[in-house]
Amino acid sequence: MKHLIITLGDPLGIGPEVTKKALKVFKKPANTQITLIGASANGFTNFDNFIEVKSKYIHPQKPGPSKYGADISFKALKEAIKICLKNKNARLITAPISKEAWAKIGIKFTGHTEVLKHYAAKGKEVLMLFNAGKINTALATEHLALKDVSKLLNKAKLEPKIKLFSEFLGNKKIVVTALNPHASDGGKIGQEENKIIIPTVKNLQKQGLNIIGPLPIDSAWQKHLSGKFDGIFCLYHDTALLPLKLVAKVPPVHITYGLKFLRVSPVHGTAFDIAGKNIADSSSMLATLKFAVNYK
Repeated sequence: MKHLIITLGDPLGIGPEVTKKALKVFKKPANTQITLIGASANGFTNFDNFIEVKSKYIHPQKPGPSKYGADISFKALKEAIKICLKNKNARLITAPISKEAWAKIGIKFTGHTEVLKHYAAKGKEVLMLFNAGKINTALATEHLALKDVSKLLNKAKLEPKIKLFSEFLGNKKIVVTALNPHASDGGKIGQEENKIIIPTVKNLQKQGLNIIGPLPIDSAWQKHLSGKFDGIFCLYHDTALLPLKLVAKVPPVHITYGLKFLRVSPVHGTAFDIAGKNIADSSSMLATLKFAVNYK
């Protein structure tokens, strides 16, 4: 039996709302069990178990980054990871958390991916990737300031991530993007392509991966969207997320690949500005539920 473990994210954000809406219309297969983890089960339907999480902090009167929200969301995530590590049929679905809130109580992690890598990957690399229909894009770096990206790009970081992406796609065609404009114009605009990316791609080709690159970001995206490549590997967060959200015709799903279990999530944040108004769009959460239950 497949077991969907859903963390409701920051209780003051839209996570609980979009999860409620999605579960109401989600057609749960007979061989699927759903466990929710969060502050309250009030208003939820179409689930089997609820694990309540409590906080020592006071519940704020208004939505926004808070110690209460951070405490609840972090505890829920850690509980979910424990369950998933014990259950080989578990698939983790996470509603959004607030990184700003986590910082308020001294949580050292910058987001879900970093927590999952620490507790559920045994020090190995994990891959942040996104799927929307035929669009598949993955990231070399996750939540970094732009000024730090070049410093952290190296063969040791790129190779395992690209291999995970290839594994996810079944060794189908991957295009790797450049970091610099025009793929550096032969080294005139930066040296990352010549010194890091090209040698890494050539080495992976020798190992049998179906991969080319680096191509300029705009050209790589055009070729991926036209179907010439099955996946596009990007070096910086926004070079993947911006095109994806502009062109995706179905709600994208965020995937953390390389863990001991599948983890997926919607691609939006806590949206504190509209939380509690019952206007949040639940389509990405619904797409996430469907992906999790249909994944091999």
